[in-house]
Amino acid sequence: MYQIQWQKLAQRQVRKIKSQTLRESIFYAVESLQNFPDIQAVKKLTNHEYGFRLRVGNYRVMFDVVDSVRIVEIQEVRKRDERTY
Repeated sequence: MYQIQWQKLAQRQVRKIKSQTLRESIFYAVESLQNFPDIQAVKKLTNHEYGFRLRVGNYRVMFDVVDSVRIVEIQEVRKRDERTY
C-alpha cells in the first residue's frame, strides 16, 4: 500500500471547492490511490510537470509517485479547463 501525502497547494485548492459532496468525492478518490497501480481513472502524463492525473468529475488531481518509499504525493487539484494540461 502507498502512503498519501498532500502538498499545501493541493490542500488549499480542495478547501476552495464550494460543494461538500465534490470535496468528499475527491478525498475518497485520493484514498483509493493507496492501491496505486490498480486504479482505473489514473492516467500517466507525458511532457507534464507531474507524472500522473486522477479524474474526479470535472476536477483533476495531479500527483507524483515515489516508488522507492511507496508514497503518492498529491500536488494539485484543479478544475478541468483548456489550461489544465
